[in-house]
Amino acid sequence: MSGKKMEKEKLLPKINSPQDLKRLSLADLHQLANEIRVKIIETVSKTGGHLASNLGAVELTLALHYVFNSPQDKIIWDVGHQCYTHKLITGRQKEFSRLRQFGGLLGYPSREESEHDIYNTGHASTALSAALGLVVARDKKKEDYNVIAVIGDGSLTGGVAYEALNQIGHLRQKLIIVLNYNEMSISANVGALSRYLSYLVSGQPYLRMKEQAKSVLRSIPKVGWPLIRAARSLEDLVKKTFFPGIFFEELGIRYVGPIHGHSIYSLIEAFQNAKNYPGPILIHCVTQKGKGYLPAQMEPERFHSASPFNISNGQPLRLENGLSYSRAFGEAIAELARNDDRIVAITAAMTDGTGLNKFAEEHPDRFFDVGIAEQHAVNFAAGLAISGLKPVVAVYSTFLQRAYDQVFHEVCLMDLPVVFALDRAGIVAEDGPTHQGINDIAYLRHLPNIILMAPKDENELRHMVYSALSYGHPAAIRFPKGKGYGIPIDKEFKYIPLGQAEILKEGRDIILAYGHMVYPAIEIAKKLETQGINLGVINARFARPLDERLLITLAREARVIFTLEEGVVNGGFGSAVRELLDKKEIFQPKFKSFGLPAEIYPAGRPEEIRKLLGLDVDSLVKEISEFYYRNKIS
Repeated sequence: MSGKKMEKEKLLPKINSPQDLKRLSLADLHQLANEIRVKIIETVSKTGGHLASNLGAVELTLALHYVFNSPQDKIIWDVGHQCYTHKLITGRQKEFSRLRQFGGLLGYPSREESEHDIYNTGHASTALSAALGLVVARDKKKEDYNVIAVIGDGSLTGGVAYEALNQIGHLRQKLIIVLNYNEMSISANVGALSRYLSYLVSGQPYLRMKEQAKSVLRSIPKVGWPLIRAARSLEDLVKKTFFPGIFFEELGIRYVGPIHGHSIYSLIEAFQNAKNYPGPILIHCVTQKGKGYLPAQMEPERFHSASPFNISNGQPLRLENGLSYSRAFGEAIAELARNDDRIVAITAAMTDGTGLNKFAEEHPDRFFDVGIAEQHAVNFAAGLAISGLKPVVAVYSTFLQRAYDQVFHEVCLMDLPVVFALDRAGIVAEDGPTHQGINDIAYLRHLPNIILMAPKDENELRHMVYSALSYGHPAAIRFPKGKGYGIPIDKEFKYIPLGQAEILKEGRDIILAYGHMVYPAIEIAKKLETQGINLGVINARFARPLDERLLITLAREARVIFTLEEGVVNGGFGSAVRELLDKKEIFQPKFKSFGLPAEIYPAGRPEEIRKLLGLDVDSLVKEISEFYYRNKIS
């Protein structure tokens, strides 16, 4: 042999199920953790995905599967941002290269993918409630298995988590809670609980000393282990002395920690002990987002949901030129706030994602990140509005669903001037069914007093933000993820009269397009002209109120009206137009709505999903042309 050391045989290809882990030594588990990190980095650099959170949970996941017996033991991942290691060691290595791709693996746990995915997740703070449901069912059926809920400290800002903790402490049935503490949700964590958890782990020198002492004691034959066991009793006493009235203990939940979240040995030890505890127990693990990849460690927020990147330097492979919708919104609200000190901005742990960075920098005293707490965000905004301020709640469309009752009861019933900026409306790339912003038109349109708007481009979005703040009623502006069309930005804000649509192209018949579908409608009309079909295009701007005068005039002259929206058709924009025509007893024009079906959508690029669902330009040209042929309209 040459002087070169023989390269270690790869372990990851041999791991086809969690049972394979149990044959590995501690050294092997460390090697496997390194291999998994390499695999995750290599894959996400090509597909994009939730990198920082997954790199931080590698050892924690290995220890869980080493100690427990999935799927007999049930592991529920809150949100699911940290499930990649879980997927890799539960038989999905071959499919992992297709992570978040059309027809590939979802980026979140999915019961359809594996028996090891006990519960579909994607939104935060849900794992504790679901886990308790499993626990109660287990005990009523007199079955014997462990239930483990893995929840991050960011998810503990969500109210539903506390509702679950309240009942967990009341019932005191056997449940293992793993708190993965990394000081981040998507943005850095905020709030009193975050400070409290920081306080619990602030003694990091103590944590290191504890690990070093245990390492030394383990090396002492015969004497070491008895001393470690004695030290555990002493540690309990110390915690009760220095942390009197620990929050979780007061709720009736046994607290263990803080545990070094990247020490596989310490994690295994803690989980094995938890298996024998008869009631609810919380194991507080301290991890680092982005562990093992320096760019992700340095910028965990940017690498929360990373686009494909260059591994050597962490830079995106595709730099987006032009102004994104999120940034256009953020710059507009920051600019408007310079001249109106009543404007305040609220986000639910999405400062960067919703484009509010600039507002937060320029107006820190008027910026509020409430954590993952959408219900509170809306209620909070209502209190601000009723006191004469102008609150803007910036939230992803899919996440506003979590605060539906608050939008109705706290804002709309009192007709309070709260503006909702609904980012990621419509089809959302790669994140799968839990993140599609397709329902907001339908679930908001029937609420009293609310105004629904959608811009055709990033420039019109700015004017809508300006206008919405002046209407004096609840208003929601929906806009898509990603960059705009590169439209020049007007220096001055323009007021859009309430409900006023915009005629973009005259025609014999009409396409009424809403929001992101306006420019595709123009392209469709141009292509159909070559077939002798003359369609006018209207930028509706509003789903509520509609421009009734214009629509009634058009309906009395047109033979056909098409509506086009990137939202669920049932109860959506097209339904609003049809309801108006029925109300006015206008039955003459033929009518057809194009939009999205009320289905569960796969992961994939937006253009792939639009083509699958027939909402791309070519499919719509074909469908409209065939509509004219079927109905003998010439």
